Amino acid sequence: MSQAEVFDPTVYLNGEWGPLSEARIPVLDRGFIFGDGVYEVVPLYAQAEGARLPFRLAQHFARLNRSLGKIRIDNPFDDAGWRALIDRVIDDNAGAGDALVYIQVTRGVAKRRGHAFPAGLTPTVFIMLSKIAFPSTEERARGAVAVTAEDKRWLHCDIKSVSLLGNVLMAQHAAENDALETIQLRDGLLTEGSSSNVWIVKNGTLLGAPRGPRILEGIRYGLIEELAREAGIAFEERDITEAELRSADEIMISSATKEVMPITTLDGKSVGGGRPGPVYAALFEAYQRAKTREFAAEAARAK
Repeated sequence: MSQAEVFDPTVYLNGEWGPLSEARIPVLDRGFIFGDGVYEVVPLYAQAEGARLPFRLAQHFARLNRSLGKIRIDNPFDDAGWRALIDRVIDDNAGAGDALVYIQVTRGVAKRRGHAFPAGLTPTVFIMLSKIAFPSTEERARGAVAVTAEDKRWLHCDIKSVSLLGNVLMAQHAAENDALETIQLRDGLLTEGSSSNVWIVKNGTLLGAPRGPRILEGIRYGLIEELAREAGIAFEERDITEAELRSADEIMISSATKEVMPITTLDGKSVGGGRPGPVYAALFEAYQRAKTREFAAEAARAK
């Protein structure tokens, strides 16, 4: 049995700490019955001295608060309270290396199953840490395969909802086609991947689909915009047609688990000659510099 199979992290559930294997929720929790809740995923990077530092944590807290507000759940903690819980889950799972902190908040446990939510419920709060291996140097140099599909999800994709069946089906579509990601199109326009934002490059300009209810604005969306500015890359946020996607000089995806990753094959056809392009290379290097800056600031905060 591998180490990953026996890893049983200490998790937080409604004020209690214990092993993941023993965490339990009532079946009438509205997150279980209706997918009535939201979540966040924060990457943690292992440092040489053994620390594991969260990246863009303030932005994750801000998006969690926005998602909770949009579905009318009061945020159970302020930023300091969330930070204390994250610090505890990191400390209680020492030695896990690079990891993700998963946060989920549901509306809570009702007395009976009914679609309309009753007043006065106490939100269910769950936090766990899981190990992750970020893409290797070799994987980045090779680039990834993606396929396309019609976007059939609901029109509140800007909420980071635990109701992820549409995304699950698109991830399965990618897996069944030996691809890393499914890139979705709605009404002939690019939206996003099953769990990533999608970027294309045309004539040296980086293009991103418009922020709004058709996509989840990834934490890396604003970051990629910042990195493009730092690297002197022209950036446009606008509608991107299917024809533009298929004729792009470069295609990239961004997410907490992939950072920024080049797509070199789309639906069986090469993108940019089948190799990662110069805009990707510049953004990836800028991304690493951004991590270094934030980790330095985090180290200073901890002193």
